[in-house]
Amino acid sequence: MKNNLVVVSLLLIVSVLKAQEKKESYTFTLKEAIEHAIQNNYSAKNANRDIEAAKQKKWETTTMGLPQINGNIGYQNNIQIQRSLIPAEIFGGQPGEFAEVAFGTNHNLSSSLTLSQLLFDGSYLVGLQSAKTYLKISENAKLKTDQEIKEIVINTYGNVLLADESILILQKNKTILEKTYSDTKEIYKNGLIEEENVEQLQITLASINSSLENVKRQKTIANNMLKLVLGIDLQNELILKDKLDVLSQNNVDLELLKADFDVTNTIDYKIGQNLLTSKELLLKLEKSKALPSLGAAVNFGYNSFGNEFTFLNKGQRYFNFSNVGVNLNVPIFSSLGRSSRTQQAKIALEQSKTQLTQTEQQLKLQFEKAKSDYEFSLEQLTTSKSNLNLAERIENKNQIKFKEGLASSFELTKAQEQLYAAQQTYLQTMLDVINKRATLEKLLNKN
Repeated sequence: MKNNLVVVSLLLIVSVLKAQEKKESYTFTLKEAIEHAIQNNYSAKNANRDIEAAKQKKWETTTMGLPQINGNIGYQNNIQIQRSLIPAEIFGGQPGEFAEVAFGTNHNLSSSLTLSQLLFDGSYLVGLQSAKTYLKISENAKLKTDQEIKEIVINTYGNVLLADESILILQKNKTILEKTYSDTKEIYKNGLIEEENVEQLQITLASINSSLENVKRQKTIANNMLKLVLGIDLQNELILKDKLDVLSQNNVDLELLKADFDVTNTIDYKIGQNLLTSKELLLKLEKSKALPSLGAAVNFGYNSFGNEFTFLNKGQRYFNFSNVGVNLNVPIFSSLGRSSRTQQAKIALEQSKTQLTQTEQQLKLQFEKAKSDYEFSLEQLTTSKSNLNLAERIENKNQIKFKEGLASSFELTKAQEQLYAAQQTYLQTMLDVINKRATLEKLLNKN
């Protein structure tokens, strides 16, 4: 029995060690996290694959206008040769009578090689332009994905830092409050204050403990969300180098508020232009269908026949053939079908023009809002820091008054709640500065 327990213990130790070996540790500054996410984020990887697929699609379209060579080998076994009737008098028979004749052989073998070349096709030329546009659309989609990933990384990175700072502050508040609660209980035991003062502090302490546990859970969620954005396995360890206060100060940039906004430089506008170009090409394609198409082909091959399968014999005879052909296809009348499709393409083009104008106006509005939000976040950072200093002084004064019996537990609790709110507001304003700048830089297309 003891031996079995030893074996089980060893197996458990080995499994734990193997699990630990699989885990990796990552340490990032915010800049390093952004760089890592752009390369390893799941959406970023697929965006890169979309570009590669677009390049292959472009080459596929290009090859349609290049020489094409096709080979063909065909074998036919006529189990029962089809018979025909011909006048019997050809073979000396009686007029009016017919004789059965079988044309062909039991075994036929043919092989050919065809070289074809498209000489002119309007839709092919439009297809080449469309393939280039498709590649640009994929490239711009990748840029937009990178911008969105950058903004998401900044937000989630900041949320983890916010949770870290909140935990530190709550733990500090808890330590101070536990000391006050302990001292107050002793004073109550000596009969110097009412029990209500102790109970009030007990309520506040319970609230602090609840908030602390909740923030710890939120940190775990935020940390896992950041791992997901970074493309890191959730079981791996993630350590953040930056601190919230330093990061927020580094994101204070008043010059950014003076930056000129060029709407045509935004990725959303470029994508809108890509859409407009694609609609223009669609209209060209419909118009090109009214043009003639011209192609040429060269064929070369061999045929062989026999009533027995002797095609692999050395003396088998093969008959060669070759031909050159040119094919011209001229659209003449489509019962106004082409005209209808052309009109639909014109309508789609006008719609895309309207959408591009709408996008332009929306981007201008988004820039003004992002600029205002960032400016407000800078103002709030200064205000909240000042309010925090005031709240700390007020709470400290009430602590002294409470210990000297000059203030009630309700007055102390109110001052503490005011301090806790000011602390969280200050942390949030630091995060807002970081996030609002990221939104503004995204519109300005800054890396």
